[in-house]
Amino acid sequence: MQEHKDFWDKNAGRYNHFMQKDWAAYEEMYARIRPVVKAKTVLELATGTGLIAKNIVNAAAHIEATDASAEMILEAKRDTRSAKLHFSVQDMFRLPYADQSFDVVIVSNALHIVPQPEKALAEIRRVLKDDGVLIAPTFTHAGNSFSGKVRAFFMKRVGFPLHSKWTSAEYLCFLRQNGWTVRKSVVLKASFPLTYAECVKMEV
Repeated sequence: MQEHKDFWDKNAGRYNHFMQKDWAAYEEMYARIRPVVKAKTVLELATGTGLIAKNIVNAAAHIEATDASAEMILEAKRDTRSAKLHFSVQDMFRLPYADQSFDVVIVSNALHIVPQPEKALAEIRRVLKDDGVLIAPTFTHAGNSFSGKVRAFFMKRVGFPLHSKWTSAEYLCFLRQNGWTVRKSVVLKASFPLTYAECVKMEV
């Protein structure tokens, strides 16, 4: 995990520029997220520089936005203007929050880059209310075109941590296998296919 954190610390200042090419997909994603978080208490994991949190905070009641990278959180705090948004450094595998603390948990473009993503999902399940919603948009690299595969290869060469490669169908199956009912999903067009998924806890 340390090398993973080091990569994001080193690239925090470039992150927003890197994400600009996918702004249209992200705008569509924000529009999908806002009604779900309306007047809700939200936790965002792997917030990076806070792009999602800052774009949806006006709809939410409160957002706790966290990341393992201290440098990312420093970048995120630079232009934070909302009293409803709080940034902090946290480990998604060991969160400091009580059971069932949040109405919504967002983990965007993170489950494919962490080792043992099923453990992250178990921790999300713990802090999410039983009637809460998990929003988990993720780049699904395995379904790439040839040019997408070339991009993924070079990203890996520069140290981009890619632990899981799923197609969209494989990713949704992974969520179901780990105790989540996918209530809504759509593939958004971005640099890599971006599978937007809204989930609720599967009844046991």
